[in-house]
Order: sequence, then C-alpha cells, then structure tokens
Amino acid sequence: MTANRIIMTDTRDLGHIDTPVLVFGGVYSNREAFEALIAEAERLAIPPQRMIHTGDIIAYGADPQACAQMLCDLGCPAIKGNVEQQLADGALDCGCGFEEGTGCDLLSARWYAYASTRVDQDLCAWMGAMPDHIRFEMAGVSIRVVHGAPSSVNRFLYGPEPDADFLGELETVSEDLVIGGHSGFPFFRKLGGQGWLNTGAVGIPADDGTPRTWYAVLTPQPEGVKIELEALAYDHAPAIAKLRAEGLPEPYAIAMEGGPVPNRDTLPAALQARAGQELSFAPVPFETGGAAASKIQGMSAVPT
Repeated sequence: MTANRIIMTDTRDLGHIDTPVLVFGGVYSNREAFEALIAEAERLAIPPQRMIHTGDIIAYGADPQACAQMLCDLGCPAIKGNVEQQLADGALDCGCGFEEGTGCDLLSARWYAYASTRVDQDLCAWMGAMPDHIRFEMAGVSIRVVHGAPSSVNRFLYGPEPDADFLGELETVSEDLVIGGHSGFPFFRKLGGQGWLNTGAVGIPADDGTPRTWYAVLTPQPEGVKIELEALAYDHAPAIAKLRAEGLPEPYAIAMEGGPVPNRDTLPAALQARAGQELSFAPVPFETGGAAASKIQGMSAVPT
C-alpha cells in the first residue's frame, strides 16, 4: 500500500437548510451503533433528509452488508469515503494510505478482506455513485462536507496539527465551514473567518477511555450556526461479540470496549497525551468573519 492521496471533486448541493442537521460518519460496519444513532435522530426529531453521512459506512465491524443496506434504506444525503470508493472499484485494499507493513496496514488488510466478500455488487455500485462532497448553507454560513479533506479523501487530520495544515485545505474551498470525518476524532477549530469540524466516528470510540462514540448536530441561530459534538452511548457488547466471533482483529474489539485505539502510536503527540481522558465538549457558536487569531475549540477535552 502507498500513502498517495486520492483526490475527489464531485459535489452535491443541498441548498439552504433552516432546521437542525445531524452529521455523522465512520459507522465502520457497527450495526448496533448505527441503530442507536438512528434512534437518537428520531428522539431529536431530525428526519433522515436532515442527516448527513461523511463516509466509511464500512470498516472494522462484523456487519458491513447490513450497515450499507441500512444507509441505503435510510436515504439520507451521504458522500463516499475511501472505503466506499475502493469497494465500488473492486480494489484490493481500503485506500487509507497506510504505510506498507505498519500495524494499521496489516489490520486493515484483514477487515477489508472480510468486508469485500460480504457486500453485494448492487450496494457496491450504489456506494460508488455517491458524491464526493456535499455543500449547503445554514444561517448565513456556507458549509462543505468532505471525507478526509477538500483536496483528498484519505488525508488524516486529527485536530492538533499546525494551523498551516488546515489553512492550506481551507484555501481550496469557498465555504466558511468544512466538516470532515476519516480520522475518527471529534474536534472543532476556528481559523480566522473559517472553521473545521470533525464529527468523530459512530462505529469506534475516540480513545477517551469509554465505549462512547460521536456525532454532531448543527442548529441555525440568529447569529450563525450552533455546533454541538455529542457522545453516543449504545449497547456495544453484541457488536464486540460478533466481531470476535468472526475472527476480526482483536485490537478493534479492545478499542470498542473503551481501550486504546490500534493506531495510538501514530497519532499527534497531543492526542497521545490525552489518551484515556473522557471527552466533553461545550456547544460552539460559529459565524463568518470571526476572530482572526486561530485556536482550537473543543480539543481541550474536559476530563470527568
């Protein structure tokens, strides 16, 4: 496998949205977590047409076919991540760009081989027809939804990277706010008048010592958009039991229990330092033309 980035550009425009939107990604073949997320959307009175998926419906878990079918049946706006694209293309790996021979490379080869033999061709074709990006406007804020980054579907941005890493990507788009997935870690950063939000992953925890997973809700306000990063508690035991019964890599089961994520040693130092500390995020108001000084908002997790 190589670390080359895969560039995607097809965009679906949802127009103006004036009601709350639930944004989620990284279901990772975890059916139980996905069912809990759908139930949470119903509790919040957010219909499927106001749910947006940021890609990677399939990965580590035991239910790739079921999760892909659930997303198809849900009918919410969705983009394809690197996994959807690779499965649609009949590729031999997940397209994450891990360095060959690394732990992540070897683990991903196992779950991808499992998933690629269990998702039917109709669903693969459906995933391949998804757009690469979604855009919409809310309360005067223009928003672009991507998988990894605007320039590349499989670029990992975890949150603590230098400002330049984000500014280089934000300069390539005209929108005020970029929402991404792929890395699986929830965070929000404000950089000048633009912002970057990662919703975290639904299918696996964010290395905070708990089995909770993550999604985001955007709500229009008179002054802009309120961003809320929310934890999702679900019955994780059945998902873990199925993963183990299918002989999928044990490090993913450990992570789903609240243990260390398999790629901890490859994460930025700031994430390695806060491993095992329970995350908590305050709502963040976002409007265009904010403070010029860039800063991380929400990355300073509150241990509880």
